[in-house]
Amino acid sequence: MACVDTRARQLLLSWTTAREFRAQFDPVGNLFIRREGKRPQLAPVLIGSRLDMQPASDAFAGMFSVLAGLEALESMDDACVETERSVELLIWMSQRGSRFGSTITGSSVATGCVPLEGSRTVDVNGSCQAQTLKEQGAALTSGGSRSLGLSGCAYVEAHVERGPSLESEGWKIGIVSGIQAMCTVEIEIVGVEAHAGSTPRRHRNDAFFAAMILLERLRIKLHDPADVLRFTVVQFELLPGDSQTVPGRVKFTIDLVHPDLEFVLRSCEIISAFGSGTIEGCTAYCRPLGRSDPVHFAPAISEQIRLAAVRRKVPHAGMMSGAIYDAQYVSREIPTGMFLVPCARGMGLNQTDNGELNNLSLGAQVLSDTVLSLAQASWQEFESPDRQVAIGSIDDLVQKN
Repeated sequence: MACVDTRARQLLLSWTTAREFRAQFDPVGNLFIRREGKRPQLAPVLIGSRLDMQPASDAFAGMFSVLAGLEALESMDDACVETERSVELLIWMSQRGSRFGSTITGSSVATGCVPLEGSRTVDVNGSCQAQTLKEQGAALTSGGSRSLGLSGCAYVEAHVERGPSLESEGWKIGIVSGIQAMCTVEIEIVGVEAHAGSTPRRHRNDAFFAAMILLERLRIKLHDPADVLRFTVVQFELLPGDSQTVPGRVKFTIDLVHPDLEFVLRSCEIISAFGSGTIEGCTAYCRPLGRSDPVHFAPAISEQIRLAAVRRKVPHAGMMSGAIYDAQYVSREIPTGMFLVPCARGMGLNQTDNGELNNLSLGAQVLSDTVLSLAQASWQEFESPDRQVAIGSIDDLVQKN
């Protein structure tokens, strides 16, 4: 929600206004760009993602999804296609949460999972999220307003993968069947501050040393030979942080990700058991911060993505994702599908985060074809497991016109 985010939205709106697509903002700042269908009373097909990013990385993943969605709308426009259903491109507000701390704000509020007032936070400089949102709205004058909530027959989200799986296996499209279970645990270790140059080791209650011992014990205890469990220390705070002082307090956060919720819960119990009590003369406290149950996407939507990839002869595979996406909230309200394209060198959430042009192009084509199929048919057609799409690709329609 910095000024650069406002400029990005202004640029996007300049493109969509030139196409005469309708733009609207909801109360939490989500942007809806609509290409009208022949039957606007029908629930629309939704696509999209985010424009924001983390300060030093992740510059490509969400941006690709938005631009590929815009390309789908423009391709249908160029081919003079009149879809039965309207298609709406969504740009979610504050997905990364780098400034105000609350991640996936737009979709969690729009789906009612988080109350609107619960998303109102302040940044490290004391700036209020609500006021910042109001200022951004004043700067974006080309959009109308709409009430909070979602309406759609289907939602499709495309992303650049945040890992190496697709690239290493040679797949160009990863059709995501769902999102894995996740759990976050915070551990605080309290020792005694002492002078670093004068206090012998035998007289120390070093919180940092105790933390290192605990993490090594957890690394051994939670070792997964199948390499499915993702165990990550994502935040680490050491106090007082003075060069001449033995640390008296350490606080760190652990993320766990695994497809099996019971596996995640058992792992959390192990962390709680090891991370509570006395360690090397220090006292350890453990508390859960939150968990996310596995999310399973709609097979009917995944099938449309698969058929689009087959038609394009794009190598594809099914997969579960271990990352957080807006799709997991939207799926609670609307049948949802999602797919990933390879990340160059598998470096997601890294300063070198990128994607190869050919892979991005194939992903944009698969998204366009999927959206076209969904927008042209009645929803009942997608409930049949043996349905084969009769509608051609975007390319076919361009040639016809």
